[in-house]
Amino acid sequence: MVTTATTTTRPGKVRGRGHRSPLASFGLHATLLVTSVIAVFPVLWVFLTSIKPAEYATTTDFVKETTFENYSNLVEDTEFLTWFGNSLLVAGLTTVLGVMVAATTGYAVSRFRFPGKRGLMWTLLITQMFPVAVLIVPIYNIMSSLGLLNEPAGLVITYLTIAVPFCAWMMKGFFDTIPREIDESGQVDGLNPFGTFWRLILPLARPGIAVTAFYSFITAWGEVAYASAFMVGDENLTLAGGLQKFVNQYGAQWGPMTAASVLIAIPAAIVFLFAQRHLVTGVAAGAVKG
Repeated sequence: MVTTATTTTRPGKVRGRGHRSPLASFGLHATLLVTSVIAVFPVLWVFLTSIKPAEYATTTDFVKETTFENYSNLVEDTEFLTWFGNSLLVAGLTTVLGVMVAATTGYAVSRFRFPGKRGLMWTLLITQMFPVAVLIVPIYNIMSSLGLLNEPAGLVITYLTIAVPFCAWMMKGFFDTIPREIDESGQVDGLNPFGTFWRLILPLARPGIAVTAFYSFITAWGEVAYASAFMVGDENLTLAGGLQKFVNQYGAQWGPMTAASVLIAIPAAIVFLFAQRHLVTGVAAGAVKG
């Protein structure tokens, strides 16, 4: 007769590896709550300030005499719509051209061997090391000599010099994760290198393209220094330059400025919502290989 030993365990005595004590759980949730409040508070403050009369702009009376006059005055009494249109034009062109140049550059560096390849990659990397304050004067002189000051094209070219080097590096890392056998299958089917890139590789690179598009758009949409230095005149300003109209040495017009800030955030939020499902995948894939 075979006897089997049985062991008994008391319920509640054995804790799983993922079990947290009540104190640890409370600390975790409290930390998340505090972090969420810190993240949301500035945005909520700006919105609530935008719907207050001017006399209450710097007070904490958020729900006293709520009004949307700041928004109506912003649209009717300023050149906000013109600034908004200029920013959409510049950011849209920067996004489209940035994606095209970064994707083709990243693919070429990832797949082909050519003279100067290493020098090109070092150049793209080194350009990221210079701060805006150092570059603004030489870029201003170049744009002036080309007649591109006060022109949207000048801003687009300037923003591309910021966005393309980073995005090209990221796209190269992303293309490195795509098997080369796909390129070889395209060659077997008679596709040239561009056809392989366009028809086979690019559809697989949508996460990386989403990150590139988002970064290029945000670079152009929220930039202040170049837009303020290169563009003058109300009809030529972008949103970054237009907002400075509400601030002078005597004070600030908090109502119109906060209303404009809320409206400016809407396009960026829309772009983020479209790109968010690809952002984590694209950034992670782009960081696999340098």
